[in-house]
Amino acid sequence: MDISIVGSGYVGLITAVGLASKGHNLVCIDVDKERVNSINRAEPPFFEEGLSEALRTHAGEEGNLRATLDYEEILGTQATFICVTTCSSSGKSADFRHVKQSTRTIGEVLRAKKDYHVVVTKSSVVPGTTEELVIPLLEETSQKSAGDGFGAGVNPEFLQESEALRCFLNSDRIVIGQFDRKSGDVMSDIYQDFAAPCLRMAIRTAEMIKFASNAFLATKISFINEVGNLCKQLGIDVYEVADGMGYDPRIGRSFLNAGIGFGGSCLPKDLEVLLHRFASLGESAPLLQGVMDVNTAQPLRLVELVRARLGDLKGKTLAVLGLAFKPGTDDLRNAPAVKIIRQLIQQGARVKAYDPRVMAKISEIFNGSLQCGQNVAETIAGSDAVLLLTEWDEFRDVTLYAGKTVIDGRRVLDPTEALRVCHSYEGVCW
Repeated sequence: MDISIVGSGYVGLITAVGLASKGHNLVCIDVDKERVNSINRAEPPFFEEGLSEALRTHAGEEGNLRATLDYEEILGTQATFICVTTCSSSGKSADFRHVKQSTRTIGEVLRAKKDYHVVVTKSSVVPGTTEELVIPLLEETSQKSAGDGFGAGVNPEFLQESEALRCFLNSDRIVIGQFDRKSGDVMSDIYQDFAAPCLRMAIRTAEMIKFASNAFLATKISFINEVGNLCKQLGIDVYEVADGMGYDPRIGRSFLNAGIGFGGSCLPKDLEVLLHRFASLGESAPLLQGVMDVNTAQPLRLVELVRARLGDLKGKTLAVLGLAFKPGTDDLRNAPAVKIIRQLIQQGARVKAYDPRVMAKISEIFNGSLQCGQNVAETIAGSDAVLLLTEWDEFRDVTLYAGKTVIDGRRVLDPTEALRVCHSYEGVCW
């Protein structure tokens, strides 16, 4: 099938590459000329495991994936996925301006198309958005009626950064919210070569599944962090507790790694959006508000541990290893490390940081107020303490920290080995 993707950021490009690998012909439409050129050169504009290799396979003159600035390219496709960002500039709340702008432009282009065309919302939007915003805008600008002149639907993404392409190609379910059966049939045809079960339902139900799923994952993380805070006081290893819990199939072990909390573009933003939706309808959400509150406070517990070890941080040199919100990505959005570094600098510490993927970005964020290391050894040299904030594999060699004071925010090191090798070792929840 010939498919257009509007927005070639994280979700859009992963979707395009994933569908191209199944034999579809993809055109990515973006307003960023540099990004378009990068994709056409088969150079990913962001880091994600396996993406570079996949893009080299499918992009280029002889491939089945290309990028353009021209929305008119929609006319040569049968379906369009809206994959623009819904993150605000801060990354902490939702912003649907790009959804509105792209929808208007898609509708204007479809005005000239005679054939049936399906527009699919893949961006994460609050339940009700496609029916109350996207479809009316498409009808207004295309001068056609949904279900007659064009089809519409929702196909939420459930990607995990650092393994997004694998997640897309090996989905555990494909959720299709359909305006009508004809719209749903087209979306189902796109995924006919996927092994995952295809669930078809009402549009706002599909939208809600995305938000409810992310809220539940966030809840698991805040839950185990809260339990971990208590376990630390009681001398209990919260990771052994999580292992024991995980054998129960009703609970599962995933997302029960205690530490400094969740970040990224999805969980914080989607939880915030859901809480706003509760409030707008006059409903309370004390559980989900508690999840957010725990996650807001959790990174700062590590700062308190540093103060307990070193006292006044003014003039102290602290080595921070790991800046991305998780390994395998260069995403700094809502990264706990950024919040921690800001607190350390505010308290007068001299911070030297290293991450294998995001050094250019971190320099821009802090505008020269922290030093950037070139590798682990150079970063920790002369430091008063080492803070482990992202669990990159290259940080796991405990011998790197011989004689050092280490505060671990992600269980990067084996505690038994670390206590033997380090001058002192402590975890945020253990």
